[in-house]
Amino acid sequence: MNQTALNEPSEKKPIVLKSVKLSVQFGGFFAIRDFSFTIPEGELHFLVGPNGAGKTTFLDAICGKAPVSKGSLLFHGDLELSKLKEFERVRHGIGRKFQAPSIFPKLTVFENLELSMKQDKRLFPILFSKMKAEERDRMDDMLAFIGLSDERHRIAQTLSHGQKQWLEIGMVMMQEPKLLLLDEPIAGMTETEEEKTGELLLSLKSRCSIIVVEHDMGFVRSYADRVTVMHEGQLLCNGTIDEVHHNEQVIEVYLGRKEGSPHATAL
Repeated sequence: MNQTALNEPSEKKPIVLKSVKLSVQFGGFFAIRDFSFTIPEGELHFLVGPNGAGKTTFLDAICGKAPVSKGSLLFHGDLELSKLKEFERVRHGIGRKFQAPSIFPKLTVFENLELSMKQDKRLFPILFSKMKAEERDRMDDMLAFIGLSDERHRIAQTLSHGQKQWLEIGMVMMQEPKLLLLDEPIAGMTETEEEKTGELLLSLKSRCSIIVVEHDMGFVRSYADRVTVMHEGQLLCNGTIDEVHHNEQVIEVYLGRKEGSPHATAL
């Protein structure tokens, strides 16, 4: 498959993550094959493509849940992520949020954020230790950032679906990641929640780079800096949303011009 790079990131910005001919193989099946990708600091980058294209597997490879068969994953220059364990990648600045919210439902919003901030993850020491002024300031800042300041004492399981997603984003951000990975963050949200999530992602760019797997192309069009289209584990093309939308290869694959693709309405 020919791979098209329409609009490479600005060389003026330091590169946060670079994959070079990355492959992930399970038995004889290549979930990702020879996939090259680059994201600079402060970019909101969307991965799109049909189910099975390799999008989530790429996130798994970055955070360590999927083994790299060949190629490289370079973080901030020369740090080879594939040589690190999952917890080591977190320490170096990789943050991951999965599609379903993963929060502590019986704790308050404030306690969820507090738990995510602490290095000692045992519940008793966290909830009964005295918080420093600096830590409380960080908590207040994050509550305001994710729009949950008024919900700080609310039990997490009573939040709306969208609020739970924002809470978990806040929990990941308390670890101060340099790269945030999100998998379908607006799935199941109301239209209002989707808009608030989009605005939150735009605000996050000042704190980290973001890779988002997403199927809602309206959402992608509204908020993406750049878009990478994956197909059958490979790079199809990347660029701005308009460049990708008018790319001949994308049209052929997703509109079925040549082969009657089953993904005709994906883009």
